[in-house]
Amino acid sequence: MQVASVIVDVAAMQTDRAFDYLIPEKWTGLIQPGMRVIVPFGPRQIQGFVTELKQASDVKKLKSIVEPMDLLPVLNPELLELADWLTETTLCFKISAYQVMLPAAMKAKYDKVFRLRESSEGIEQETIQLFGGRKEIAWDEVESAGMLTRFRQEVKADRVELVYQVKSKGNKKTMRMIGSRRAKKELTALANEIPANAQKQKLVLAYISEQTKETISAKEIMEATGASNSTIKTLTDKGILFEEQQEIYRDPYEHANFRQTKPLDLTDQQAKAIEPIINTINKNTHDTFLLYGVTGSGKTEIYLQSIQRVLEKGKEAIVLVPEIALTPQMVNRFKGRFGDDVAVLHSGLSVGEKYDEWRKIQRKEVKVVVGARSAVFAPFENLGIIIIDEEHETSYKQEENPRYHAREAAIKRASHYSCPVILGSATPSLESFARAQKGVYQLLTLSKRMNDQALPDVNIIDMREELREGNRSMFSRTLFEKLEDRIAKGEQTVLFLNRRGHSSFVMCRDCGYVAGCPNCDISLTYHRHSHHMKCHYCGYEERVPNICPECQSEHIRYFGTGTQKVEEELGKLLPHARVVRMDVDTTSRKGSHEKLLRQFEEGKADILLGTQMIAKGLDFPNITLVGVLSADTMLHIPDFRSSEKTFQLLTQVSGRAGRHELSGEVVIQTYTPEHYSIQLAGKQNYDQFYEQEMMIRKMGNYPPFYYLALVTVSHEDVMTASSVTEKITQFIGSRISSQAIILGPVASPIPRINNRYRYQCLIKYKREPKLNEALKKVTEHYTKQYKDKSLQVAVDVNPFIMM
Repeated sequence: MQVASVIVDVAAMQTDRAFDYLIPEKWTGLIQPGMRVIVPFGPRQIQGFVTELKQASDVKKLKSIVEPMDLLPVLNPELLELADWLTETTLCFKISAYQVMLPAAMKAKYDKVFRLRESSEGIEQETIQLFGGRKEIAWDEVESAGMLTRFRQEVKADRVELVYQVKSKGNKKTMRMIGSRRAKKELTALANEIPANAQKQKLVLAYISEQTKETISAKEIMEATGASNSTIKTLTDKGILFEEQQEIYRDPYEHANFRQTKPLDLTDQQAKAIEPIINTINKNTHDTFLLYGVTGSGKTEIYLQSIQRVLEKGKEAIVLVPEIALTPQMVNRFKGRFGDDVAVLHSGLSVGEKYDEWRKIQRKEVKVVVGARSAVFAPFENLGIIIIDEEHETSYKQEENPRYHAREAAIKRASHYSCPVILGSATPSLESFARAQKGVYQLLTLSKRMNDQALPDVNIIDMREELREGNRSMFSRTLFEKLEDRIAKGEQTVLFLNRRGHSSFVMCRDCGYVAGCPNCDISLTYHRHSHHMKCHYCGYEERVPNICPECQSEHIRYFGTGTQKVEEELGKLLPHARVVRMDVDTTSRKGSHEKLLRQFEEGKADILLGTQMIAKGLDFPNITLVGVLSADTMLHIPDFRSSEKTFQLLTQVSGRAGRHELSGEVVIQTYTPEHYSIQLAGKQNYDQFYEQEMMIRKMGNYPPFYYLALVTVSHEDVMTASSVTEKITQFIGSRISSQAIILGPVASPIPRINNRYRYQCLIKYKREPKLNEALKKVTEHYTKQYKDKSLQVAVDVNPFIMM
């Protein structure tokens, strides 16, 4: 007897363990760990993952596996091991760890159908009518007919059964292919025998006889000969041709032509930086490198040449880039160097396209994966290098379960394969830089740009002065003059705005009332094109009022600036300027990102205006001016990393200017020009920023000096939320040493979201071996034993969003 241990697809504390199932004889030897199977669980059938095979089980009566969903394991042994590590470190369910490693298309979909039993005597006529001669009907159909109660009785009486069907969302895409049953020579003779009025049949046979391929797509034949579907059908009916469905990949880049590129000669600095990396690749050893290079210093070329060496050794590479930096430009660089050996995984692809890219990796048809955060789990089995570009980006941390950080997952995988990890950034996160200073990571520095081009000149403009001097425009006089100058010279400008939406909030000028969301403690965001106010947390929206609900004044209007408003203002001040706007609204359609950037690259626009998504990875020779319209919106967020995020963003944006022959200039507009993060970003002086910020972190006991864990409790009742948080804080406090610091319980920075009150406690610690166990006990207690089901407890170890 063979038994499989299976983790079932139910994310709950009670089911977070392996269940034993019997493997039926016909599948002995076929079922392996890492495969998905369908198993009976309670009244239904669900998907599960096989974790191990064994010869016996302690359970007396074992149920059998219904059927396997895969022919080959979808998770290799190393990924199964990685899932154990994820469960341990992020305190998530095992099933969540498996799901995060697979494309969305492989998450199961459950269809419920009612099936007529063989002996359905005594069944009501109305029920029979609904079946209408069919053996089974969908749950939705019964529901919309309003007959669920009747059907429930039929199920109880055993005349109808309810069946759960497990389906995989990933459908393979197929194509209709046509081939010849006869030898190519015979086709010409056959074509001559066909009567003259069947001209199209003759053309089809002639076309097929000229082709060297075994099968040709029906579409191609019809386009080439002008024949119709019925012509091809006639020839297949006569037994001359045959047709078959062939599986094809959805290729998101099938119409793109990538110019082949060759490795460039490295500068002295680059050569010095790449040497230790190549050494570790040659020796098959694991090391983590922090590649700290100013913007435009040629980090990408180091990545490309390191990968080249890995491929020469017959191994594979993973490259992670932040979602918003996954621009066509980035993909071009890798596809241009490694052609079809590259698979790309990012959120712009459809579910089917992602599934196909993933299957290419699984079938060993590609050697390099370029993708966002989750690409770190690409199913390679012979990894030679993992590269994380812009390693300081917060998007590498997943904000829902499992709350992993791609950097930690990459280092874990690389240590298994004894290969290097490269973390690249012009503004490394403080944690990484501190590790490099301590020698945990190896620091590689590129302090000059590739072509020895100077870093751009930066002007910091105090917007308070502008206001005092009567300039009420959103553009300072300096920025406006420079904009005019660039348009006159035919050079390009990037304008960066630190937020999205048309303007931030609606406020009454007489009494100071601000329109807020009724379900969340947050102000509503004004969206101009619909003249609505929207809550970005729960989705609530309403029209903008004409009079203030508090004091009935008519002076109620919106404040702040958004991309749409800047675009309007540009239209008034510089009517002849051609503007491309890139934000969440203009890039939501598939392919719109590429289209807008291509427009700008081809010089069809003078100004590229946008939010976060234009700060990264863009490299256009004609950009000589970068304007930052609101440098300090991030400084005032209640987060200990706000200065660091501001510094990183400003440095990244400034790095878009003057990357080629033309020299660049940057104008940063701010209301807090004296803040050190803005001053030092202007000088692009990371080292000094690091020293100053580290002092502040040390005084406040924050990372990298301490680790953090954040427990957030939410409930509809404010008293429940606060008392449970109080209990949790006391419990954790009793389990850890006096060196750790516990802050709380306090209300979260956004105290209410979607009518749920939120409380939190923050733990700062250095070494607490018992903390993980205490946190696990907390989540277990409040998900398993606690009676109140609407209470939610979330634990985030190493949180990146403090809100």
